[in-house]
Amino acid sequence: MTRILYLAHDLDDAAIWRRTSMLRAGGASVDLAGFQRSTAPLREPATVLGQTHNGKFLHRALSALRSRMQADALARGPAPDVIIARNLEMLPLARRIKRRFGANPPRLVYEVLDIHRLLIGPGLLPSALRLVERHLCRDVDKVLISSPRFDQEHFRRHGQTSAPRVLVENKVWNPNATDLAPQVIRRSRRPGDPIVIGWFGILRCAASLRLLDTLCREANGRVRLVLRGRPALDVLPDFQQVVQANPNITFMGSYRYPEDLPGIYGEVDIAWLVDRYEAGANSDWLLPNRLYESCAHGAIPLALHGTETAADLKRRGLGLVTPDLKPETLAALLAGLDDTTLAAARAAIAATDPADWRCTRDECIRLVAQLADARPSSHQSALPALAEPAENAG
Repeated sequence: MTRILYLAHDLDDAAIWRRTSMLRAGGASVDLAGFQRSTAPLREPATVLGQTHNGKFLHRALSALRSRMQADALARGPAPDVIIARNLEMLPLARRIKRRFGANPPRLVYEVLDIHRLLIGPGLLPSALRLVERHLCRDVDKVLISSPRFDQEHFRRHGQTSAPRVLVENKVWNPNATDLAPQVIRRSRRPGDPIVIGWFGILRCAASLRLLDTLCREANGRVRLVLRGRPALDVLPDFQQVVQANPNITFMGSYRYPEDLPGIYGEVDIAWLVDRYEAGANSDWLLPNRLYESCAHGAIPLALHGTETAADLKRRGLGLVTPDLKPETLAALLAGLDDTTLAAARAAIAATDPADWRCTRDECIRLVAQLADARPSSHQSALPALAEPAENAG
């Protein structure tokens, strides 16, 4: 059995536990250690290395750098076959643990599910942080990414590492699912019903909130917005006021993943995939959870032109793409939809392979095998390693 030590930047993040579940479903034994941002009980046992704070990247990085004693303690346990460092903050600790094992060290995997804004751009701080990342990556055996644009726009552009990249998309993972059959609970549309847009997950895009508020006000009841998830109130301080002042916007609070996904996507016509929180960078490059969740549950995804999400939809011939975020542009796009066009868009999604949107147990098995083997193998075709990086571009 492959033994994995998983070092996480935030043990309160549900995505950490989903990845842990995937690795265990792939046959690995996983020991989890990391920092926590709250004092809430963890859902499963894990080694808490300390407390950090949301939005404090440098604080988390310094906390990890000071963790020499934790490295010694973690290295005293059974030797792992693989160490996964989730995000840059955890990479110094992972390297330190790896070096404790001398001549037969474990594989080191650097997991990058977004490119932090402090690493982006030509300034002194981004350049310095990229230099630090480049140095730390010298001990990395593989880089796990969730979008090919992360490789193109960051790792290859700046020559960060020669380690193979492994693409693992943000597919829906349900460890209790017995098959990949589409799970769709679709409400029945009646003549004259409004078009319902669903914006789910971490709600942090001020441009989206302004646009959708304006759209719902000017549509005179023809468009409704349903919000679910966790609003980032530090980014959207007026979130509650906007919702309460607009009768065509409803905030339904948090939801359970994956149990509630069929119901929440089944009650909307269109899934809002736009996020301009880090426009021109991470927001343009990522392939979000909402893409896979919406298509897995029969909602029509809507993305912004110029993003990797829109490019992915165009390649597949699915969903809707708006050329810009002007209220009149979006209103015109929605005005061209009726029951026939909505049904056709849903039918196109239903005709795709469910494995495009849902992670299978076989994928988990291949992932574990690939991470444990630093050499190219037959597993590379299922979870492809991307092209080698360009020369160091600074």
